[in-house]
Amino acid sequence: MALYDDVVNLSKTYFGPAAKKFVDRQISGNLKIESSQLSPSHLDELAKWCYTSGKLMIDDAKAQELSSKVKALA
Repeated sequence: MALYDDVVNLSKTYFGPAAKKFVDRQISGNLKIESSQLSPSHLDELAKWCYTSGKLMIDDAKAQELSSKVKALA
């Protein structure tokens, strides 16, 4: 779950204490996997959803920044 934890920690900068819930929703709702199954091969798709969903709650530039950081974890 180290990769999952890395994504949650990155997201805390943007979503604070709601980061875990945000990441969990992207993984289960959009990737259709359990958080324990998250692997580097999922990161491009997860980054896309972090941007798409994130820009609804934070500004576009911040959502793009988060997406780029998630991709960079690969």
